[in-house]
Amino acid sequence: MVKIGNIELSDFPLLLAPMEDVSDPPFRALCKENGADVVYTEFISSEGLIRDAAKSVMKLDIYEKERPVGIQIFGANLDSMLKSVEIVEKTNPDIIDINFGCPVKKVVSKGAGAGILKDIDLMVSLTEAMVKHTNLPITVKTRLGWDDDSIRIVEVAERLQDVGCKAISIHGRTRAQMYKGEADWEPIAAVKNNQRMHIPVFGNGDVNSPEKAMEMRDKFGLDGAMIGRSSIGYPWFFREVKHYFKTGKHLKKPSIAERTEMARRHLQMAIDWKGETLGVFETRRHYTNYFKGIPHFKEHRMKMVTSDHSKDVFAAFNEVQDKFGHMQISEIG
Repeated sequence: MVKIGNIELSDFPLLLAPMEDVSDPPFRALCKENGADVVYTEFISSEGLIRDAAKSVMKLDIYEKERPVGIQIFGANLDSMLKSVEIVEKTNPDIIDINFGCPVKKVVSKGAGAGILKDIDLMVSLTEAMVKHTNLPITVKTRLGWDDDSIRIVEVAERLQDVGCKAISIHGRTRAQMYKGEADWEPIAAVKNNQRMHIPVFGNGDVNSPEKAMEMRDKFGLDGAMIGRSSIGYPWFFREVKHYFKTGKHLKKPSIAERTEMARRHLQMAIDWKGETLGVFETRRHYTNYFKGIPHFKEHRMKMVTSDHSKDVFAAFNEVQDKFGHMQISEIG
């Protein structure tokens, strides 16, 4: 069993990674239904929270069916981070996660996200102050280092643990790599194999198949996998990994009917939560994966991603169902 503070999880839990404009309540609910053990919100700006910025505050919405759920915040100013902890606490999440890994320039330029990897002492002191400021478990998501010449993740993880961090998720790339090249899991395994480490060490980056998840567990000995891009438009990924762990066999791929039904549910939930305009716009990125492998899908996809009204998107779903619903899933890969 894996524990984050007092939260008990199964062996080798699967975590939905925090992803901007992706891991919102509708998508988190679908991933939870399909086997995600812990889900995280989109990352939330501490400065936005204390300014009461509408977009930041909206990201605090969490629901009972999601638990355990973590709210992830980022920032580099101690006072702002502590104030944001107080705001987050009121929404009663199970976990507060600190983002020390986002590589995006507008975040990094403020010294937040992966920008803090240039100042490990600040990273540790911020974490310590936040741990002391709340009774909720504080966890950290980070990267291997700023670049190949500054990888000190074994030392960094140990220091974060020593100031009270309850779990660490490590993306197997440096900030300099962004999302290019392959994720390197060896340094993450080195963190796990450090005999002083006793908190869970979760791996992140390139877990794009059940076999990869099993490799992370069995070859690298990590405590769990944080799943990001592989779940976008494909919440079944968590279910497929768990089935593979249990049986050693691949789960049958979802049928056309299951795919269209999931896409319908996702869009309707998004509209119910954030309104017609945003709901339609922010689910677009999922459609390529919902319908991946369907032949001659481009014309249908264009309707889905260019329509501004949900009725047109739902009509496009119906067209896909009518046109391809008779096909066996093996025919579309």
